[in-house]
Amino acid sequence: MKLIMAIIKPFKLDEVQAALSPLGIQGLTVSEVKGFGRQKGQTEIYRGAEYQVSFLPKIKVEVAVKAEIADQVVEVICAAAKTDKIGDGKVFVMDIQKAVRIRTGETDGDAL
Repeated sequence: MKLIMAIIKPFKLDEVQAALSPLGIQGLTVSEVKGFGRQKGQTEIYRGAEYQVSFLPKIKVEVAVKAEIADQVVEVICAAAKTDKIGDGKVFVMDIQKAVRIRTGETDGDAL
């Protein structure tokens, strides 16, 4: 099992979610986060004053999948989230040691 975590631009969330549905992804977790990478934030103007915004709004999408489809899920997320502009985000893939569905007690692949 793998945990796939993607940091994407907020307006790309619906496209990513729609792209994951045909793969049989039944659930995912979404968090509103702030951060920066190589772009180092951006400069904005408010009431005539210029100021630096260091942390930009992003969306963190987390989805647990069986290891066999992890590469396919990563490809789909990358394709759906891509804008070809700086700040498109990143995808991380981590191993899951154990998963348990609290309600039924199902474990590992059955719990996903």
